[in-house]
Amino acid sequence: MIIAVVGAGSCSKDQYKEAYEIGRLIAESGAHLVTGGLHGIMEAASHGAHDAGGTVIGILPTSDKGDANKYVTIPIVTGAGHMRNMIIANTADAVIAVYGEFGTLSEVAIALKMGKKVITYNSWDIKGITKADAPEEAVKMALMEEN
Repeated sequence: MIIAVVGAGSCSKDQYKEAYEIGRLIAESGAHLVTGGLHGIMEAASHGAHDAGGTVIGILPTSDKGDANKYVTIPIVTGAGHMRNMIIANTADAVIAVYGEFGTLSEVAIALKMGKKVITYNSWDIKGITKADAPEEAVKMALMEEN
């Protein structure tokens, strides 16, 4: 399973800790992580997954692998800017939005349009998403099979 963690390119220390925990739990579950590969929430989740021995796929908006945060295992360069959000949403089996801004909202909307499961943790509250109150709950929901 591949789970996306989407969120802003900058975050507070507390938000970093929460996204780190989500990434760690994803890797410990045996799932792979996909992010936008940059900093902030993306780096925090990547850091957690990396520390737990997981695979981290970074879908970069640029054409330079060097732009990936240091925890990305597999950097994928696109040169596509924000259009890479569609690749992230399409790659993921489920999406967890953590805090975030308008780029995060675009990933959430694309994933919903594609019929993907979307969980938010302190992020957007829109029709079609499932809200989680804790990092553990967010990952558990992402891993659940649809009935």
